[in-house]
Amino acid sequence: MTLGEMQREFTVKIASLIVWAYREGYEITLGDAYRDPRLHGEIGYKEGYGHKDSYHKKRLAIDLNLFKDGKYLTDTEAHRPIGEQWKSMGGTWGGDFSNPDGNHYSLGESR
Repeated sequence: MTLGEMQREFTVKIASLIVWAYREGYEITLGDAYRDPRLHGEIGYKEGYGHKDSYHKKRLAIDLNLFKDGKYLTDTEAHRPIGEQWKSMGGTWGGDFSNPDGNHYSLGESR
């Protein structure tokens, strides 16, 4: 599968995840998606914040800001239901990383 095909698959899956989350009573705003290599370095090179091999640089990751009942949910455990749904769709959830990043949703990445 080409990178472009993976990016399009990721976009459709994220849209489906967001619709699912709203049906479950959550609200979402979009966080960090693309990390421009001019600011964050090419894959394998770290500039600025984030992991040097971040899938954000490939447009295969997004951070989602989660809300329930008007409250901003920042901890990884609050994201677990969304993360589990994302994994069931074939994605990788940052809550499973060795350094958990609960609001991180990607396609094909594991750390």
